Order: sequence, then structure tokens, then C-alpha cells
Amino acid sequence: MANLASTLWNQGRWDAAEELFVQVMETFKKKLGADHPSTLTSMANLAWTWKSLERSAEAISLLQECVRLRCQILPAGHPDLVSSLKTLAAWEAEQAVSTLIIRL
Repeated sequence: MANLASTLWNQGRWDAAEELFVQVMETFKKKLGADHPSTLTSMANLAWTWKSLERSAEAISLLQECVRLRCQILPAGHPDLVSSLKTLAAWEAEQAVSTLIIRL
């Protein structure tokens, strides 16, 4: 199911991908636990999907939770953690710029 969701995402079919990524994440949470690496990967994938659907606030919130959990279970230099931190920083900076532009 995760592979199908990824394929749909790569095709730009984000609504269909979102539905599957939610199912994958919830299934992994129940079967493997909220802090399992596979659960966190599915969480990051869902965050990317929400970002693609222009649901930035939700995407940032979910990725923040993903980063928080990855910080607890992965070593500091782990590629998944580093990637999530970089993405989160970029998204938060983008959101801050958008907020400033709106205020001007």
C-alpha cells in the first residue's frame, strides 16, 4: 500500500496518495508503534503530500511531530533525521516569509 501511495504521489495524484498514506501511517502506528522508523517514514510521506496539496500548516505540524520522534530514536547524524530537519527548516522559513509578505 505504501508503494502504491508513493507511485500516486510521483504521478501528482496527491488526493489519492493522501488517502493511502493516512491508512499506511495509522496501520503502522497500531502494528509497529508511533515511534517505529516505518511509521515515521509514512508520517513524513504524508507531510510531503499535505505540502503538495498546499496544506502547509498541517504538513509542518506533522513533520514537527515526526522530527520530535526521530530525535528520540535515531542518532544525531542519521540521514532520515537530517533530511527531516532540513525540510522542516525550509518549510518553516517559507511560512515565515509568506506571513511577512501578507503583513506588508
